[in-house]
This record gives sequence, C-alpha cells and structure tokens, in this order.
Amino acid sequence: MYSALPLFRLSVALSFLALAGSSFATQLSLDHPCAGLVKKYLESVVAQDWKTASVMLLPSSLERKQKETIAIIKTAPTMTEEAQMLERFGVKEIRDLEVLTPQEFYITDREAWHKRVNAAPEVTSKKKDTLKIDVLGLVEEKDKQYVHATVRTSQETLTDRIEELFLISFVKEGDKWVIWPEMKDRPIITPLDGAKTDAAKK
Repeated sequence: MYSALPLFRLSVALSFLALAGSSFATQLSLDHPCAGLVKKYLESVVAQDWKTASVMLLPSSLERKQKETIAIIKTAPTMTEEAQMLERFGVKEIRDLEVLTPQEFYITDREAWHKRVNAAPEVTSKKKDTLKIDVLGLVEEKDKQYVHATVRTSQETLTDRIEELFLISFVKEGDKWVIWPEMKDRPIITPLDGAKTDAAKK
C-alpha cells in the first residue's frame, strides 16, 4: 500500500528528534490513546468496516478528497467517460455524489474500490484472522498537536504473508484524536501574515 523505505527514513528521523530531547518532538509511551486508535483503524480497514474507519479520519481531508474526485469527473472529456467514472461508484449522476457527506463518500469510494478488486471472501477472512499490528513507536509534535505512529503489520492471504510499514499521523480535533491520511503525502501550506494582508488588498 505504501513504500516502506521513505516511511522508515521518516520514522528514524522522528525518533532521532525525540531521543535528542528536541523541544519539537517527544517520544510517547505506547499506552497513549493513539496506539489503540491506530490498531482499531487498521483492523477496520482489513475488515472493510468503512463506517467505523470513516469517523476516525479528519473530516476536512475526506471533504477535500470528495471535492477533488467530483471535479475530476466533471472534467471528463466525454459524457461516456463521465458515465463510466460514475458507474464505478454505483451512481448515475454527479449529484448523487455531491449530496453525500464526506464520510458517506469515503464509504462509497472504498466499497466501490473493493468491489472492483473482487477479492474472494475467504481471502478477506484469512487477512482478518491473521492480522498482527505492532505499534513500533509514537512521536508527538506537541506545539502542533500532532502524533505520528510507526506501525508494522502482518497478514496472510491464502498464498502469501504480507508485511507492511506505515506512518500514520493523528491531529487533535477538540478533545478527539483523528487520523490525517494526507499528512505524509501533501505539504501543509499555511499563508503567512503578510501574504494574508496582501491578498486582502486585492
């Protein structure tokens, strides 16, 4: 699902900051709530329990994905291609996707993707039964209210054992920790005060 090498390098870098006593990053004990949450999330993904997974993800991230997907469909070169894209989601009109909440869109998207993959039920069952999740470490950026979890997973299909290394980032929303799935894939861009002032003048 993800390339292990970049995740490993980032994990090592975060661990170094924590062990060096940086004021920006702190090593957390594995009894922190995010350790349990990351296990629950990965268990939900393997079980294809998208409803449970959806409420564990940052709503603004899900909303952005929904808007981007709808924009791509709207710019399809032909009506035939637009219809084909919509068919992947099991709908006939763009409006059917626009009226969904971000969580509902996520569920629809994941269900549609796995329907196309068409994995045999016994494979999914085997993955669930053999899933092992080891949280290797948690690092907190306290000033930003981020927690980054490095996680090793192992699961089996009917023919193979699959091992993966993940970096999963949490952000505090009110009194709740939620997963920010895009944090490692997208730059976080915050306008500077001067930029805001200049934009306001235009």
